[in-house]
Amino acid sequence: MLDRLSSSQEDLESEELQEDTHASGCTRISECSDRQIVKVTGTLRTVTLRPRAGVPALEAELFDGTAPLDVVWLGRRSIVGIEPGRKLIASGRVAMSHGRRVLFNPKYELRPLGKE
Repeated sequence: MLDRLSSSQEDLESEELQEDTHASGCTRISECSDRQIVKVTGTLRTVTLRPRAGVPALEAELFDGTAPLDVVWLGRRSIVGIEPGRKLIASGRVAMSHGRRVLFNPKYELRPLGKE
C-alpha cells in the first residue's frame, strides 16, 4: 500500500499496462527480438504523419510499460481510432530500425474505449 502511494503516476500506469499485457496473453515489448512474429498490446503515446521515401506513413509509438515499439502504416495519412491515449493490440513481424523495434503494417485491434 505504501509503495503505491509513493510511486509516481508513470510507474503506476506502467504496472497497469504490464498487467494488461500478461492478462491478454501478449508478448512484452521488451522481450521482442528482431524478425520475431509477435502479438503485443499497449497504449499509443504519440501518433505522427511522417513520409518515408516519398510515401505517406502514419507512425505511432506503442508503450506497454516495459519498452516502446514504433508501429508504422505505410501509405496511410490517417486511420480512424488511431490516436494518442488509445489502447490496442497489434501483431506482425518485428524489425529493428535505428536501434528501435518497429512493426510495419501490423494487424491491429482497437480496445474498447470503456475499458480505458
